[in-house]
Amino acid sequence: MAVPKILLFYVFTPLADPDAIRLWQRDLCESLGLKGRILISKDGINGTVGGELKDVKKYVRKTRQFPAFKNIDFKWSEGGGGDFPRLSVRVRDEIVSFGAPGELRVDRNGVVGGGTKLTPEQLHELVEQKQVTFFDGRNSFEAEIGRFADAVVPNVANTREFVAELDRGVYDHLKGEPIVTYCTGGIRCEVLSSLMVNRGFSEVYQLDGGIVKYGETFGDSGLWQGSLYVFDERKSIDFSDEAAVIGHCYVCGEATHRMENCADAACRQQLVVCDEHAPRTTCAIHALV
Repeated sequence: MAVPKILLFYVFTPLADPDAIRLWQRDLCESLGLKGRILISKDGINGTVGGELKDVKKYVRKTRQFPAFKNIDFKWSEGGGGDFPRLSVRVRDEIVSFGAPGELRVDRNGVVGGGTKLTPEQLHELVEQKQVTFFDGRNSFEAEIGRFADAVVPNVANTREFVAELDRGVYDHLKGEPIVTYCTGGIRCEVLSSLMVNRGFSEVYQLDGGIVKYGETFGDSGLWQGSLYVFDERKSIDFSDEAAVIGHCYVCGEATHRMENCADAACRQQLVVCDEHAPRTTCAIHALV
């Protein structure tokens, strides 16, 4: 019986010829029938791919044979290639688009000058020792259905807005306090924590492996609340049957973790909606509220 799986992965490492890596990764995924999205830059690789378990395992083995990628931390998730419409492998200036490629410094060990990495267990130890501020490194709509308790959620629609948000000084009062950045799989916090350190935040941590790793470790018995938004056809995942439902339907206010794309092509919003109102997930909803 075929078993589908999804991989999330990234690694920051200098790459001399990103386009050659693109061609190799494209051909490798096509040969294995994998679908998903892979971004490559001079600073590393970032991807989410899905397919049959045996093919995904071959992908892991082949990718790790490349010396620069031998230490990639692959995260496994339920799902498969059917959760992605196609395969996309592209070269970009950044493997996560903060709009600040000139600020990021990378060597063979990863991001230079970022936050202190914490395992889920170390995070709990830190929280027991001192009062920390959780800082959400995702788009604000993602936090509507899941977030760490009492987290700061910046009002950003995409990662490119973080630099301006930090530079506005809104969070300057946190510069002398312990801050824990977190995001889905860890990659956005790699960059965000370095941007914060560059701007004078003195005690910055980042949740290594992101919410995914935390959920694998503690499920819904820890500090995480709700569902995790994901950028594929699943829209969201839960870590257990005990997941809290903290989202509320954009139309009627009913508790839900369902997230849908706005059906209006000009809208590009992500909306939290209940099952009843999902068919009307368009900009016209504004008239219904």
